[in-house]
Order: sequence, then C-alpha cells, then structure tokens
Amino acid sequence: MNNFTIAILVRNKYGVLNRVTSMFRRRQFNITSLNVSETETDAYSRITVVSAGDQRNKEQLMDQLYKLPDVVSIKELDEISSISREVLLIKVENNADIRRDVLDAAVAFGAETVDYTKESIVFQLTSKRQKIDEFIELLMDYNVIEICRTGVCTLERGSVNLRQAVKL
Repeated sequence: MNNFTIAILVRNKYGVLNRVTSMFRRRQFNITSLNVSETETDAYSRITVVSAGDQRNKEQLMDQLYKLPDVVSIKELDEISSISREVLLIKVENNADIRRDVLDAAVAFGAETVDYTKESIVFQLTSKRQKIDEFIELLMDYNVIEICRTGVCTLERGSVNLRQAVKL
C-alpha cells in the first residue's frame, strides 16, 4: 500500500471532523497523520490527512468524502507539487554523560532548544516527516522522556490553492 496525503476543505461546524474521520474508518484506512485548523477565514477548516491504501480504494474514499454535505473541496497532494512540514517537541533527560551528544545531534538536525532545566532538555524541530523520524530514532539511544508532534501541514506550491478544487 502507498501513503497518500489528502487536503479537505470543510465548513467549520460541529461534528464535521468526526464525519470525515469516520469515512476513513469505514473504508478501513489507518490515519497516520491528522492536522485540522481554521483557514484564512473562520468559515472553513482545513483537514490534512496522511493515510495508506491502494489507488482504487483511495478513489472510492474521495468519492464518498465528496458526498458529505460539509465538504467543500478535496485535493490529493504529492511531494513534488507541494510543501509539507511537521513540528516535533521532544523532551530528553539532561544528563552530564550524554548532554554533549544530545546537543550535537540537535544542532546537526537544526533543532532548537526551547526549554533547558537540570532534569531535561526540550527540542523543537520543524521539518519533513522523514527528518523528524530520523531525529527521534537517533535520540531514542538516550533517555527520551516525552514526544509530541503535530500532523503534517501541506500546501501546494505556487498560486494553486484548495479552494480551486471546489466540489461540483
């Protein structure tokens, strides 16, 4: 199965997120990343979903999503024509024996130190999903206390936008 990213523009109303994610459940797609936020207007929300599935089922899923009354538009986004980023906050034990290695790893990945105490260090990294996965994997050799990451945020390059894919 292949991963795919779908951006869904919906009316910003109570219960819409539940109806959209229920469609993924009914089609037996596992959501590996989910990001929901208001858009440039508070009348709409943008839902960005990363999931895995074959082409036929994905097309059926998109057809079913279009049937939901609050879905305004849907667009599949690919790595070539869009920009994707994710934010990671990761808390690591602050231990004198490993401190230098952990700080060097953060510098190598471009992570920012956002909290530093005697007990822990919190790093923030905004990057592509793969780079964040690699940073987490590297830090797992140390005492990772807690991880929090956003879902993927994706926008198409250039002047193209989700509103141009308005539902028929």
